Amino acid sequence: MKKILAIMLTLGLVFACAACGGNETASTASTESKAGTESVASTEATTDMKVALVTDVGSLDDESFNQATWEGVKSFCEANSIDFTYFQPQEDSTEERETKIAEAVAAGYNVIVMPGYLFGEAISNAQNDYPDVKFIAVDVSEGDVTDGKLESNAHCIVFSEEQAGYLAGYAAVKDGFTKLGFLGGMAVPAVIRYGYGFVYGADAAAEELGTDISIKYTYGGQFFGDATITAKMEGWYSEGTEVVFACGGGIYTSALEAAVNNKKYVIGVDVDQSGLGVDYINGDNDKTALGYNPFLTSAFKGLANSVSDTLGLIKDGKWDTVGGTFSTLGLTAGDYVGIPTDERAWNFRTFTVEEYEAIKAKLTDGSVAVSNDSSDDVHPEVGAHTTVDYIS
Repeated sequence: MKKILAIMLTLGLVFACAACGGNETASTASTESKAGTESVASTEATTDMKVALVTDVGSLDDESFNQATWEGVKSFCEANSIDFTYFQPQEDSTEERETKIAEAVAAGYNVIVMPGYLFGEAISNAQNDYPDVKFIAVDVSEGDVTDGKLESNAHCIVFSEEQAGYLAGYAAVKDGFTKLGFLGGMAVPAVIRYGYGFVYGADAAAEELGTDISIKYTYGGQFFGDATITAKMEGWYSEGTEVVFACGGGIYTSALEAAVNNKKYVIGVDVDQSGLGVDYINGDNDKTALGYNPFLTSAFKGLANSVSDTLGLIKDGKWDTVGGTFSTLGLTAGDYVGIPTDERAWNFRTFTVEEYEAIKAKLTDGSVAVSNDSSDDVHPEVGAHTTVDYIS
């Protein structure tokens, strides 16, 4: 009943806006129902596709998951003259996410993109409620979906985060860091895979070099930073930790603040976050000049590419190749995970791009394999040169 009411209310809003605005398009009208203020230009559609992104609890400028997924939607739709927009839930609940999905459908959008595991229950319901709409869920695994079942109008994408984490940990140790840290948001599968991969990669590099390393490992229990987590990171850095892999949405803010205060490093996640550290180099925008970028690197996954590639399948009439399935995208499927190699993002002291490409090639061809286990109570086995302190 709530969904029906939401649709009726949204239809009323669309019609009201059309009446007031003359020839205003559905894209412009639907903008009135979302929290965001970004203007989305409507273009003459070349297909019958209309694409809407429903954000998770964050915003489009979160420098992370929502932003990267939105960039994939935006770049594809602009390149193909496809109408697109976004809807932002007002609260963190399945009911509110389903309300925004209903609003998008009522406004005529027939392809809905949803970033984040929080959409597991929403896609389970929406795929049955709207059989003529195609749903693309990013970072939603089989375990997140009710009964692990997808209908033919839904597709879920997950990534081999363990490979990205491995590359980040391997690179950090190869670059000479011996005291590392991992700060996860919550112990959900994607974060666990990042963390365990990080441990495996650091351990592999330590074994190759014959160097002893230590890793502090913890979860903050949330996807945002706060004073308590910042204080913990301050403690780590003051005790000798040199670089922390901050993995879990906005929780990086606590690690970054502590790193800057101690002139140490962080590793970003999901997207290239080096841009967040650029202002610290020269002290721009009222930031204290550090003379270096506090983001050593970032472990990314191809959020934008995965979305644009899937939208391309719809446009090309090939949806049936992925509809009703879960896809895991890693290096064997394409360039979907890794660390960025452009000059701004490459802040290693001695580790080279050539060395990175060599270890990446081994992960791609399978000569180096990384466990994708995401059991919180089964920790990675490490060699004699690595010590891991799991901190609650």
